[in-house]
Amino acid sequence: MTATREIPGTTLFDGRQARKGYALNKMCFSFNDAANREAFKADEDGYCARYGLNAEQRAAIKARNVLQLLAAGGNVYYLAKFAGIFGLDVQDLGAQQTGMTKDQFKAKLLAAGRN
Repeated sequence: MTATREIPGTTLFDGRQARKGYALNKMCFSFNDAANREAFKADEDGYCARYGLNAEQRAAIKARNVLQLLAAGGNVYYLAKFAGIFGLDVQDLGAQQTGMTKDQFKAKLLAAGRN
């Protein structure tokens, strides 16, 4: 079974993406520990190298671009750990993914909940 479902504009996190993003997600998981968050802030490149991130993943980290991080194999739940270093939350990530401001994204979520 190798059939994959296409969702336009969406990177589907499947087994292939999980394998692709293993190093990136492992690094992001490490940010559960405050000392690791500080180590990352002190030496981003060194920290990425420690986890073996590839060039695509390193570029996405530098750009702080959620869509690039997802395409590089990132899982949104682990990426939230990365975003937390910069005071961002999952709504900030959703806003970036949809090209909205955070306030616009929150309003869209509230409106969807009223229907």
